[in-house]
Amino acid sequence: MRCAVIHPDLAGPIKRRAPTLALEEAVNLAEALDVEVVTSLVTKVPKPRAGMLFGKGKVEEIKALLAADDVGLVIIDGKVTPIQQRNLEKEWDVKILDRTGLILEIFSARAATREGVLQVDLAHLTYQKSRLVRSWTHLERQRGGLGFIGGPGETQIESDRRALDDHIHRIKTQLNKVVKTRALHRAARKKVPYPIVALVGYTNAGKSTIFNKITGADVMAKDMLFATLDPTMRGIELPSGRKVILSDTVGFISDLPTQLVAAFRATLEEVLDADLVLHVRDISHPETMEQARDVVEILTEIGISDKAQEGMLEVWNKIDNLPQAEAEAFRTAAERDSKHCITSAITGEGLDALYEAVENALAEPVFPETLKLDYSQGKGRAWLYAHNVVQSEEQTDEGYVLEVLWTEKTSNQYKVANP
Repeated sequence: MRCAVIHPDLAGPIKRRAPTLALEEAVNLAEALDVEVVTSLVTKVPKPRAGMLFGKGKVEEIKALLAADDVGLVIIDGKVTPIQQRNLEKEWDVKILDRTGLILEIFSARAATREGVLQVDLAHLTYQKSRLVRSWTHLERQRGGLGFIGGPGETQIESDRRALDDHIHRIKTQLNKVVKTRALHRAARKKVPYPIVALVGYTNAGKSTIFNKITGADVMAKDMLFATLDPTMRGIELPSGRKVILSDTVGFISDLPTQLVAAFRATLEEVLDADLVLHVRDISHPETMEQARDVVEILTEIGISDKAQEGMLEVWNKIDNLPQAEAEAFRTAAERDSKHCITSAITGEGLDALYEAVENALAEPVFPETLKLDYSQGKGRAWLYAHNVVQSEEQTDEGYVLEVLWTEKTSNQYKVANP
């Protein structure tokens, strides 16, 4: 389908996004939907109009442009009310998608797992319901009621709303079952003494490419927004021999629809349960700082703890896309701060340093302790040796005296295994 992308440049406070870069991102989103973008433009909107969003003259100007380019779909990179959408579709004779609708369409096309499909369906229906309510409140459409016997009957809006509510309830019931299964999987993983490391970041920052580079997996990794939607987890072994579970997650984006934040909360629980979060940033992007703020805001919204945010490592990816002088400045800055790592998922630069940073971040404080065991406690002694925490041992008349060096976690595990 031939498509036009319009970014409304609304007048007002200082913008977090440059209009041209916002338009570029919107075009990339449209291309992720596999449509043919034939024209794109930034349109200044000094004062949004309630009925059409744009002024009358601009509506006519854009109408002529769309007709000349034979456009069948217009994507408006912003919020469009149901009334504005209906009026513009009628005036321009095209299908209209706003930013929320566009992102929902992409997610619908990309979701692969059952949970992902259900979550997208739930988000879609929630979005439809909100627009249904607003777009029909001015009408008095009724059906039902047989002549003088039945009365006025149920209004169309009430019927449609009830149908959507029923559908939403069915999906939530199915989703709860899937979420419970995922919770069981998480509980099973917690019994395995491997920490979970979660990759998060703005969409197209390079998370999946890093994931593939580290794990040898073949997760879809393209120069495309929202290439990854469903979470993927792999067990890996760090150079030290320590085993961890690496999790790749959906990319974030500015103005992420609230329906999707709620719908994907279950998926993002992998992040909430993670022992370490790696925030992958595309430092070659001109708005990398703004993107980073968007990611942190969404992490806060889904409920990540302050402790997890404080311990988060920033992975400054795509260093290979920067001019040499700028790249060196970033390398110098990263060397001064252990919370930052420079990487190129394409060339492999910085991965060894990333492994080391992950090792250090996961390292727990160790402390010495003296344990006295009876000779009958051979099982406990064997457990200590199996976990490599014994520093020295002395045998006395009463039993074993062991000097151990361990973490609080290992100490607790020992107490559980040897009550």
